[in-house]
Amino acid sequence: MRKSTLLAVIAVNVAVLIALAFVYPEFMVSPGKLSAGHQALGEDCFACHRPFMGASEARCQNCHKLEDIGVRDTTGKPLVRNSVKSSFHRALLDSDCMACHTVHHSSKLTHSDIRKFSHSMLQADVRKACSSCHVKPADELHRPLTANCSGCHATKAWKPSTFRHSRYFVLDKNHNTDCATCHIGAKGGSGATDFKQYTCYGCHEHSIAKIRAKHSKEGIRDFSNCVKCHRDPQVEPNGKDRPGGREDD
Repeated sequence: MRKSTLLAVIAVNVAVLIALAFVYPEFMVSPGKLSAGHQALGEDCFACHRPFMGASEARCQNCHKLEDIGVRDTTGKPLVRNSVKSSFHRALLDSDCMACHTVHHSSKLTHSDIRKFSHSMLQADVRKACSSCHVKPADELHRPLTANCSGCHATKAWKPSTFRHSRYFVLDKNHNTDCATCHIGAKGGSGATDFKQYTCYGCHEHSIAKIRAKHSKEGIRDFSNCVKCHRDPQVEPNGKDRPGGREDD
């Protein structure tokens, strides 16, 4: 077979394959069945895809307008408002829908590329505003706290917390009190209480004058960082147990 004839045959076959991909895309290049919410599209691949360019973010947003997510469906019908879903999508640094979503159930080509959620996907100011997505725990410890979650927790995981109170000061039966007793009105940059700030002078037996008189004899001049020496209120700074106390670890 002459070379020119071979090239012509190859060109015809390529042209036929391209034509079939346009005429019968569901058979030629389909990555699987559509999800339930997208089955109304039927075989209209180009509702989402551009020829030779893949799925288009702009075509996604023809139906899923960013401001409507969690508020209205694709027909404009109001939904029971999901403020978390709505605010979350608006706060994304990148609005590339396909980075997180696929509309084909069995798409092995794209499932491996689906991005898992990370807080780094969000705008910096939103990453600090935990309450914009998360509901504060209702337990006794968290109930009186403000929204300064990052003081104790990191975005990698809620547990374990990055701060353990017992490591710095044990809350024994005589110190089982509200946070505000020791952390008095110390505000951080976000307006939330900065729990790194504290005072031990909120109780009746503590006063700077009394503490100074007692500690000056031992050459102690720092009367503000009490927990540096008194991590466990039942144990003396030298490690000796007080009556009814416990060994310091």
